[in-house]
Amino acid sequence: MAVQIRKKLLNIESIYHENGPVRETPIVMASIAIVLKNPYAGRYVEDLSQLVEDSKVLAKEIVPELLAAVGGADKVQAYGKGAIVGLNGELEHGAIWHEAGGWSMRAELPQAKSIVPAAKVVATAGTRLQIPLHHIEACYVRSHFTTMDVGAIDSPRPDELLYALVVSTGTRVHERLGGLRADQLTVGDGQR
Repeated sequence: MAVQIRKKLLNIESIYHENGPVRETPIVMASIAIVLKNPYAGRYVEDLSQLVEDSKVLAKEIVPELLAAVGGADKVQAYGKGAIVGLNGELEHGAIWHEAGGWSMRAELPQAKSIVPAAKVVATAGTRLQIPLHHIEACYVRSHFTTMDVGAIDSPRPDELLYALVVSTGTRVHERLGGLRADQLTVGDGQR
């Protein structure tokens, strides 16, 4: 089975402020999403391994484009992943993206130790998914907890999947609520 892509979406946001002091250098957030045919739509298939393998190849192809959109792997401080499954699919078809998308992104970010947070849903075309992000080295770094909105008005169609990856170059633009700071990481276990 080969992945049949209908379209790819790359979105870049440069955030200067949210009614607070204007940053000289914005926080840059980017998402890349692929809309593809769901080969399992409308039927139950026990063995999903072929799409798992095909999705790993797909992810390895799109991760470099996503990282380039924010200025390179060394700029990435936070990440996340998500999937929207068209109505003729099942949530497990979105879960395929956990390994394929998450591991492929982490492989390009040598300092990444934290799990890649995820969101997934079975929904209609036009659904917007709030994909969670957190710090790439430790998931308890509270300053980097945020989301990025991903979706397309015509996607996914009932027999499609939308797989997405998101990254950010920093914290929330005016974060100031305390908690573990990135410069305080000591354990190196992906949590603290």
